[in-house]
Amino acid sequence: MELIILSLVILGILAIFDLVVGVSNDAVNFLNSAIGARVASIKVILIVAGLGIMAGVTFSSGMMEVARKGIFHPEHFILPELLIIFVAVMLTDVLLLDLFNTFGLPTSTTVSIIFELLGASVAVSLIKIYAANESFVLLGQYINTAKVLAIISGIFLSVAIAFSVGIAAQFFSRMLFTFDYGKRLRRYGGIWGGLALTMIVYFIIIKGAKGASFLTQQHMDWIHVNTVAILCATFVGSTALLQALIVVANVNILRPIVLAGTFALAMAFAANDLVNFIGVPLAGFGAYASGMAAANPLTATMEALKEPVRTDTLLLLAAGAVMVLTLFYSKKARTVTKTEVSLGRQDEGAERFESFFLARIIVRMGTGFMEGLRTVLPGRLVRAVAARKDMSMAQPAATADGEVPSFDLIRASVNMMVASALVSFATSLKLPLSTTYVTFMVAMGTSLADGAWDRESAVYRVSGVLMVIGGWFFTAFIAFSVAFGYAFFLYHFRIPALIVLIGLSAFVLWKNHKKHREIVETEREGEVYNLKKNKDPMLAVSTSFEQTGRLLEQVSASLGRSFTGLTSYDRVELRIAKNDAKKIQDWTNIIIANIFKALRLLHQSEMKTAQRYTQIISNLQEIAESQRDVAMRSYLHVLNHHKGLLAVQVKELDAVVRGVRDLLDVTAASLRQDRIVDMPLLREKSDALASRISEFDANQITRVQNESSKTRLSILFYGYLVSASKISACTKNLLEIFHRSLKLK
Repeated sequence: MELIILSLVILGILAIFDLVVGVSNDAVNFLNSAIGARVASIKVILIVAGLGIMAGVTFSSGMMEVARKGIFHPEHFILPELLIIFVAVMLTDVLLLDLFNTFGLPTSTTVSIIFELLGASVAVSLIKIYAANESFVLLGQYINTAKVLAIISGIFLSVAIAFSVGIAAQFFSRMLFTFDYGKRLRRYGGIWGGLALTMIVYFIIIKGAKGASFLTQQHMDWIHVNTVAILCATFVGSTALLQALIVVANVNILRPIVLAGTFALAMAFAANDLVNFIGVPLAGFGAYASGMAAANPLTATMEALKEPVRTDTLLLLAAGAVMVLTLFYSKKARTVTKTEVSLGRQDEGAERFESFFLARIIVRMGTGFMEGLRTVLPGRLVRAVAARKDMSMAQPAATADGEVPSFDLIRASVNMMVASALVSFATSLKLPLSTTYVTFMVAMGTSLADGAWDRESAVYRVSGVLMVIGGWFFTAFIAFSVAFGYAFFLYHFRIPALIVLIGLSAFVLWKNHKKHREIVETEREGEVYNLKKNKDPMLAVSTSFEQTGRLLEQVSASLGRSFTGLTSYDRVELRIAKNDAKKIQDWTNIIIANIFKALRLLHQSEMKTAQRYTQIISNLQEIAESQRDVAMRSYLHVLNHHKGLLAVQVKELDAVVRGVRDLLDVTAASLRQDRIVDMPLLREKSDALASRISEFDANQITRVQNESSKTRLSILFYGYLVSASKISACTKNLLEIFHRSLKLK
């Protein structure tokens, strides 16, 4: 009995943790469009989403049966066995979802809970079959294989359906409104908005009413009989109201529609996904109540879990309150949302994901298909479609905080309507459709249809999508495997195993928290290099100079760390330097993109000024590549256990590194503080460093000839000299460009 009581306490605590990590991952599903299009302030968006969650949890009562009998046949298990399954599932779920949240990857809470239930129940079933000396063919008696296959096929089918519907809906919406949608929205926006709101009413209120904990059978019968009347009234009333707002009050109705979609999707999320967070603990408490009603609780089978259940509304509202609080305060929810928004944004810029071969193949095939299609279709049709999708007409205005929307309101509204319709329909069928899969694939489909994945960004966006989808398969595999192992461990070692697993879980959660804090800090460091929307070209240029100064400070620090790690043979220090080199490379690309933005703001009359600023680009690229070369050479030399530098080589390279860092620091300070420096003195220092490098070059030739320096040491030494020479020359060039710019002010 001690194990049973302890398991129930653990299930109650884990239910709260699972609500937190689950919402942190799934919040992207209903925040993505509103935040990406910046329809309102973050506070307003979160309030609307929070209200949707509180409404949605009351519709989720019917979904709770999935955790009780959807994956296994409860009549073949006794109370202690079911509690072992449930504890293994919840421990796995909290750790798995928190891992994905840490790295900002949206995954499916539905897939995770299903495969965890499957893994844990298979483990206990196999143990029971083995103990009874029965054939493993009987596993099908314990596991509800038909239901499992139906759920899994439905989830993965939803990926293709959501992506296809998203493409089609966005394509026709863009053909209707174009990117310059103001006039067309005024003409027939009321009808379009009326259809959208009617869709919400149909799928959320009518279809979702089956699972509402507060509606009686009489209420549901009335709704069923009056479905057509409700829909007609909704369409006529909302169309008239929205058209009046457009014509009379000149209101952009897309903003309230997107907010209504946010409410709807948050509601659908809560109705469909709440079972993923508290369904298992509630099933555990239900099993305990059933066992206590039997003569012997420890041997009573759990047939009672097959009966229909309706969860208390107050309990559902309490779970909703935890979800809303998480929505407002979870930093990891912001990280996951940022990933999805960046993959669907309309403009170009730094990409989060690197390309890999499969993405390149897909992009090549897609490009070839589109080029072939253009040759088959009539030229007039191709030109007409291109004119309707002319993105030059899209001029998104910056919000009060200076941020530019990642995509426009047309796409945001399509995202919301399509995703909420699909998820709500699945909820009405009591099918635990993956909200994440649907909303993510709809968002990716609409971004593809909108031309957001152009030749410059497609391979990186496809890489990101494949990374996320690969993570979904990883979710299924890890969920099954870990839950299987946990259940096996718990079954054999009981309370000691439970204590060990709780301690392990606490340690992993702490490590994930530290890792996420490091990721956020790295992103915050990178944010200082982002050029905000600015119409003043000279201010934009000045900002780019300041950012370049920050970058040179980082280059100086990286060089110092690389050399220190090399001479002290410190692999940890060199690994940090290698990671810093990657960051510097990324920040360099951001600054270069900022320079291009600044150049677009300059007038034709300022062509000479513009040409001067383009020189910054080549110098920055050379500096970034050279410092990366130093970091990688040092890291690989120590990693491969090669001999350390000779004492004389250390002394000479120390003088070179200090000289380069001196130039970098002076230049960085000048750029950041916007002040003129003593250029003759700086040129003298640069020339002195070049002379010293030439002298050390001659010294090294002598060491090569007398064989005191072996081949690898010579390669490393010359690598440092060449990189130092390039950095020195480029730094001097940057300072001279800046010096001339200040003199022209």
